[in-house]
Amino acid sequence: MLVRNVRGTLAAAVRQFSAAAVTEKGIVSGGEGKKSGGGGDTLGRRLFSLVYGKRSAVITIRKWKEEGHTVRKYELNRIVRELRKLKRYKHALEVCEWMTKQSDMKLLPGDYAVHLDLIAKIRGLNSAEKFFEDVPDKMRDYQTCSALLHVYVQNKLISKAEALMEKMSECGFLKNALPYNHMLSVYVASGQLEKVAEIIQELKKKTSPDVITYNMWLTACASQNDVETAEKVFMELKSKLDPDWVTYSTLTNLYIKKDCLEKAAYTLKEVEKRASKKNRVTYSSLLSLHANMKDKDGLHRTWSKMKSIFNKMNDAEYNCMISSLVKLGEFGRAENLYNEWESVSATRDSRVSNIVLASYINRNQMEDAEKFCQRMVQKGITPCYTTWELLTCGHLKTERMEKVLEYFKKAVCSVRKWTPDIKLIGDIFKNLEERGDIEGAEQLLVILRDAGHVSTMIYNSLLRTYAKAGKMPVIIEERMQKDNVELDDETHKLIRTTSTMCVSEVSSLPILK
Repeated sequence: MLVRNVRGTLAAAVRQFSAAAVTEKGIVSGGEGKKSGGGGDTLGRRLFSLVYGKRSAVITIRKWKEEGHTVRKYELNRIVRELRKLKRYKHALEVCEWMTKQSDMKLLPGDYAVHLDLIAKIRGLNSAEKFFEDVPDKMRDYQTCSALLHVYVQNKLISKAEALMEKMSECGFLKNALPYNHMLSVYVASGQLEKVAEIIQELKKKTSPDVITYNMWLTACASQNDVETAEKVFMELKSKLDPDWVTYSTLTNLYIKKDCLEKAAYTLKEVEKRASKKNRVTYSSLLSLHANMKDKDGLHRTWSKMKSIFNKMNDAEYNCMISSLVKLGEFGRAENLYNEWESVSATRDSRVSNIVLASYINRNQMEDAEKFCQRMVQKGITPCYTTWELLTCGHLKTERMEKVLEYFKKAVCSVRKWTPDIKLIGDIFKNLEERGDIEGAEQLLVILRDAGHVSTMIYNSLLRTYAKAGKMPVIIEERMQKDNVELDDETHKLIRTTSTMCVSEVSSLPILK
């Protein structure tokens, strides 16, 4: 498949504690608070009504006070928590900042932990680190440290995370499984599976593993296709705690990969038992598991049940079901379901569209893929980087290089900061080189230069294309110097080889910007 695979079991396990990093018991201080019934005016309702980010939560709170109302800390804690659930991080941060300026509000370490997490989301890593440094010493405890650790893990800054873990250990802050779970998450995600057992041993010396710990451990086993160890981990978990749906989902995927279908069928039923309206995400996992089991009946039964329970399916659920239908070869049903999504979706999320687009491309139906992309635009769905990348790869398979360059340029221009796909660049250059297509190679160089990605490797690919075409590029060394690119041994060799050939007319193109 041209669509990138997502490590679903790891994502599910991470979801369990990513929010817990800053909302575990004690971190959001103050009472839970009760949602006001009826249609009365409350501070919460006013803040939740600030749909647009430019509107100020601080002004809303100030006006509330001016009207003679009391602002209570526990109420603001509840509001912040709800805003975070809604991903309204800017307004949640404004509430936190207002609280820090109130002399009559006694803040706790958990309040600072939430504040730090929000700063990281809105202003980035550097601001979060600066905030941590400025936190009063008495407030810098295991909660604020865990929040900073969570930020490091999210940014995949393993060295900083490890250094912070050492300091937390020295200060006696490793009081529960949460920090260890963060480290397990980043090690599994980065493929450093050899460190998993070490972290778990350290955890067991100081505290007790929780369900999330075991789920991470199982995910590591699944990454290594290690059924034997996974089953031992599961038995240890079962002897101490109640396994959850993530546990059985991880085992099911492992059993499917190892063709242990009887065991997979049993664990899949255990996932089904734990699916509920409260644990809605479990249903999406069930869709994927049934698809992986090639169980069409189970897939459609689960989808029908979801539609009977929930008033409306969200984008992630449509995405999952459409992907499952495509995986099982039910393209007609996938298209029909996409039409349904298109008629009801308010988000116009191109990730859903990309599933159908990829299905055309994987079946080498490039004309249909082109028409579908045009339809996306007509329906108000903005193509994203993946959309253009899919079309680039599709046309690369059919060797329509003018289309490849057209869509590759759109892909690169569709993002603020492009992370180069070295393999894709290499594949495009390889095709151009084999054809001796120096005009296409020069166009590709311009695209890469505009994106800030030129290198010795890129110029060597360009020179090999000239050599294949039997042409000599003009002022290649000057161009490389202007682009601050060094010449290596291969560059010098290629320049000598092409220097005896005819001068290329393409070199007269306006390539020196």
